[in-house]
Amino acid sequence: MKLGLSARQTQGAAVDSTPSGFRLTIPASDGSRYDDAQLDNYTGLARRAFPHRSLDLSLRARASADSAPGTWGFGLWNDPFGLSLGFGGSPFRLPTLPNAAWFFYASPQNYLSFQDDPSTGSGQAHPAHGFLAQTFRSPRFHPSLIGAGLALPFSRVTARRRLSQVIAEDSAALRVDVTQWHGYRLKWREDRVAFEVDDVLVLETSVSPHPPLGLILWIDNQFAAFTPEGKISFGVLAHPEAWLEIEGLEIKKDPKGF
Repeated sequence: MKLGLSARQTQGAAVDSTPSGFRLTIPASDGSRYDDAQLDNYTGLARRAFPHRSLDLSLRARASADSAPGTWGFGLWNDPFGLSLGFGGSPFRLPTLPNAAWFFYASPQNYLSFQDDPSTGSGQAHPAHGFLAQTFRSPRFHPSLIGAGLALPFSRVTARRRLSQVIAEDSAALRVDVTQWHGYRLKWREDRVAFEVDDVLVLETSVSPHPPLGLILWIDNQFAAFTPEGKISFGVLAHPEAWLEIEGLEIKKDPKGF
């Protein structure tokens, strides 16, 4: 497939080429199975061999609904949970902390922020679901992880607070009608990430993820949550047929300047 992307999909899902891009579709489901359609460029690679250390990404996109159950988006990550998503063909990867820069939609069942508790000292809340421009930066290891692991069986709130001291993040909620075509641009450098929607800057941040990262474009029906109250939940959601259309995808590897 062009641009070095590989298509992967669960049973009944589809990744179809269109005259100017791709259409990723997942079939209607009662929530008894995981549904996913995605394009990525790290299939079969160990995490240390993921292809990108900086990148300019631009595309146009629209989604089938503004409130689809699950998640969808496009951008860069380190596949922190080491999941092959049931597809096979990927090496086993140990779980690690997240590094990501992406346009990310998460339905309300998700809670995907660690920096929203004033007791962490971060002093700033971040949206935990919705349509976001979002970054995460994490070290490969930090001594606080030992404390988080020890605390988890006894106090998930304490464990979550320890993680918030290790995982840096930044994000902005986007007021965009995602069912209409819009232009999206992501610029990732070692010390900075910028996000634009229709040529308007919506987030510029120094919370830049650690490389290397892989490119992913996807739509699925999963959710994951770790709330400030310490509640952990994850799973799959019932949903109607849903799709994500991409056109005009352009990738500039190792760009110079900003």
